[in-house]
Amino acid sequence: MKLNVHKIRYLCANKIKKRTIMILDNIENAPNYFGLNPLFEKAFEYVRGLDVDNLPEGTSEIEGVYLKASAVKIALKSKTETKLETHRKFIDIQIPITREEIFGWKSLKNLKMPTQEYDSQNDFQLFEDEPSTYIRVLPGEFIIFSPEDAHAPLIGEGITRKIILKVAVL
Repeated sequence: MKLNVHKIRYLCANKIKKRTIMILDNIENAPNYFGLNPLFEKAFEYVRGLDVDNLPEGTSEIEGVYLKASAVKIALKSKTETKLETHRKFIDIQIPITREEIFGWKSLKNLKMPTQEYDSQNDFQLFEDEPSTYIRVLPGEFIIFSPEDAHAPLIGEGITRKIILKVAVL
């Protein structure tokens, strides 16, 4: 059996770490990751059922407090205008709809400069650290950030529409 990179990531996440790692892939390959979290299948089924051309802005509860989706239309920023963010209770799945979006990334264990205390009510903390790398995500692709992944979203030019799924860590 020939394993591709995505299968190797899946095996590492499932068998070794018992945690999800940052994943970038085409939306068509989403089923490869359903085993990482019991809510991933429901999250991607929700996205598949959307009319993205007529998607209203706002947040929807898909599975109570455990799975939420937000559709946003927002201005992209320069790298210097963004900060790394982390979440402890939720995994982020981000899906650009209308244009490329760049994300800064750095491992949680390498963060040293928090700008605020962790906000447990909003599951959010910001950091001044510089990203270790930048990742380009195109429409038709998705990126998954686990609690171990600090990420700086919304880097690019222009206005974008995107879907952000918040999936509880189970």
